[in-house]
Amino acid sequence: MGERLRAVDLARAAGLSTQQVRNYVETGLLPPVERTESGYRVFTDVHAHALTAARALAAGHGWPTTGVIMRAVYGGDLEGALAALDASHAELHRERGELAEVLGVLGALPPLGTLPADRGGLRIGEVADVVGVRTPVLRLWETRGLLRPTREKSTGYRRYSASEVRLARIVVLLRRGNHPFTAIGSLLSELRSGGSPERVRTELAGRESELHRRSLARLRGSAALDAYLGHRRKTFQ
Repeated sequence: MGERLRAVDLARAAGLSTQQVRNYVETGLLPPVERTESGYRVFTDVHAHALTAARALAAGHGWPTTGVIMRAVYGGDLEGALAALDASHAELHRERGELAEVLGVLGALPPLGTLPADRGGLRIGEVADVVGVRTPVLRLWETRGLLRPTREKSTGYRRYSASEVRLARIVVLLRRGNHPFTAIGSLLSELRSGGSPERVRTELAGRESELHRRSLARLRGSAALDAYLGHRRKTFQ
């Protein structure tokens, strides 16, 4: 089973407190531990490797996903662990696709102030499905002045023109990049007034850089998991 370690040894090597190590065990981020007759936890190099893998995974995929992955590994459900890992990578791929789509729209779109008014348009539920947010979020953005749907005279239902839907896509991406409402509002006002979309492109370029950083972090996390799985196979053969 490998060299025996104390909690303090594991904590010191990782730059953590012993309580954090205990918390990792209790939440399933580390494998179960045996105890001595006097009640002390017994760690091994398997736990040390697991701790390295978990922290690398968390840096790229976040702690909730890391917990799902590691608990699946310890439970013998490698397929479940890989499925969670694949879903995390797929989420990033989806964000890249959305970003590329909006950048493409910006490149082909004339200033929004020069577009003719659209007739008809989509209702709020349809827009929510198209841009991937819930309808209360769209209502919030309207309250904040980011979106400006029209209203049907007979029913009062909201209608979103094609240009508003494009703006909603831009808001989605900027909010995912944690841009504040005030900054997004000024960018959209510039687009609506016929200004250049260059500022939006600059903001989205920052989003591209962040996606690149996250992609590398997820790659390192996946590599750390692979190394840990290899160590487990050797240890438990």
